Amino acid sequence: MFHRQTARQAQTRLPWWALALPALAFAALLALVAAPAHADPSAAEPLVHLLGRITQAIPDLVRQVL
Repeated sequence: MFHRQTARQAQTRLPWWALALPALAFAALLALVAAPAHADPSAAEPLVHLLGRITQAIPDLVRQVL
């Protein structure tokens, strides 16, 4: 017997990045608020590089998902 998927049976699972990215952003903002006096500009360089690579990869991820 064949069953059609109805709106109630739609998949509701989230991809891993839908939870990981907001958690990462929250942790980064919390770290900035917790210790702004200890901020060292040279320590932020790897984070800036990582965020740059992420922003470059987002359009490719969106194309793959859609």
